[in-house]
Amino acid sequence: MKTGAKILIESLQREGVEIIFGYPGGSVLPIYDELYDSSLRHILMRHEQAAAHAADGYARASGRVGVCLATSGPGACNLVTGIATAYMDSIPIVAITGQVPTTMLGNDAFQESDITGITLPITKHNYLVKNTADIARVVRESFYIAGTGRQGPVLIDLPKDVNTNQIEEQPFLEKVSLRSYNPTYKGHKRQIEKALELIGQAERPLIYAGGGVISSNGSAELVEFATRLAIPVTTTLMGLGCITCDHPLNLGMLGMHGTEYANFAVTECDLMIAIGVRFDDRVTGKLNTFAPHAKIIHIDIDPAEIGKNKRVDIPIVGDAKSVLKDILSMLSRHGAHDTWLKKIKHWKQHHPLRYKNDGKLHPQFIIQKLSELLKGNAIIVSEVGQNQMWTAQYYCFTTPRTWITSGGLGTMGYGFPAAIGAHFARPDLPVFDVAGDGSIQMNIQEMGTVAHNNIPVKIAILNNMYLGMVRQWQELFYDRRYSYTELPSVDFVKIANAYGIEGVKVESPDDVMSALRAALDCDGPFVMDFRVEREENVFPMVPAGAAINEMIGGHPIS
Repeated sequence: MKTGAKILIESLQREGVEIIFGYPGGSVLPIYDELYDSSLRHILMRHEQAAAHAADGYARASGRVGVCLATSGPGACNLVTGIATAYMDSIPIVAITGQVPTTMLGNDAFQESDITGITLPITKHNYLVKNTADIARVVRESFYIAGTGRQGPVLIDLPKDVNTNQIEEQPFLEKVSLRSYNPTYKGHKRQIEKALELIGQAERPLIYAGGGVISSNGSAELVEFATRLAIPVTTTLMGLGCITCDHPLNLGMLGMHGTEYANFAVTECDLMIAIGVRFDDRVTGKLNTFAPHAKIIHIDIDPAEIGKNKRVDIPIVGDAKSVLKDILSMLSRHGAHDTWLKKIKHWKQHHPLRYKNDGKLHPQFIIQKLSELLKGNAIIVSEVGQNQMWTAQYYCFTTPRTWITSGGLGTMGYGFPAAIGAHFARPDLPVFDVAGDGSIQMNIQEMGTVAHNNIPVKIAILNNMYLGMVRQWQELFYDRRYSYTELPSVDFVKIANAYGIEGVKVESPDDVMSALRAALDCDGPFVMDFRVEREENVFPMVPAGAAINEMIGGHPIS
């Protein structure tokens, strides 16, 4: 005879789970009692939201399913932002929550919340388990659903009596068969043939690649496809790293804060090959002016995304890696688009990313120096806002799964706990969280987590004493009326020191590299408080409602 809690832990072990990020409470005490003697490693976070973000960061860095655990009521509700973040970016996590006993469900018992109802719109699927005999099956199905097809979060809600009841051991479910859930991995052959016909006719083709390429582990196939046909590649924020930053065909990120040459290429291409993307509004700008001259091939594992925002000419439902493999096997020639590539080279030379070189401490300079120091051999996590965009623009990503950020939901406070998860996924690599002074304060309590476990996450705070991106919009579109976006000066090094964490304040460009090296050389966590130019803006920028070739801002090249 085994308790539900023991069956849960054994089921997680069968799924290959090695680490759980969580926070205990009354309704999950039976689970925590089983964890006490378990081989599973549990990281005690300082807030449940951070536990969800840590599981998310672990999943992105490892390609495996991340796991978080919280108690009922407020504990479960605190997971909601992290679950929504994972859902928007198609990240596989399993969130396990405690619940009041089944006899009290619906009675407004102490610390009861309808977490399955609350999370229904932001999970791929969720379960309220009312029978102990169902736990093993539900765990098996949850990991299968989270990690297959278009990946995403699954929630398992476990009433306390379901965890304490004892039953005879249930047989392990080797194969999952869900009649209503059958993701399509292989693209339709005739659709691929039609796509190849269009590709052969194109004079100005462009690949638009997103996070789906990374989720499918299809980066190598993407690069081979682009190289063999000499097709330039632009990536979304989530797709950074699927092609190395210095590849001659890489145009960098497109969209609201994309490179000028990427946005020009989108506007002038005659064929767009969209792979693992969803035509997000931050990418497209004014939708009817996005790729206005182009035929569109859209490859995506989720049929609901194809044609949702932008009409496409050739839809291909399937896994990016699988479809690209089939395309490569059917290619009979190499490409040459010399005139098109020459034009793009001209744009790159005359419209590079740029900022002032005036001896002041600019955030872009810090990111460039970080990139020079790490040479792609690190995991970079960001918070959300200006710090995120500067990192996307100026850091040279060379491999997939080394860039972790909240794209779809844009969750401030995401980066620091996600960096904790990323460390446990890839302990062989340094992990840097690039933060703003606004974002870092949203989950700053996790300094307790990194100090307690000596987790060597390095935090680079681009401190401008503003909610920087909101202030930028107020400057450009609201006559500099800075309504509640200015933040008081905070000594983050003193806060770090209070937790027993080393840190340094940096106010001069001359001290940037030495601070970064000190962080890298430190065996534990390290905080860098960079006092950057306060009203620095992220440029180029596409104003809301404008076409993506109607960019504003920037400085003359110095």
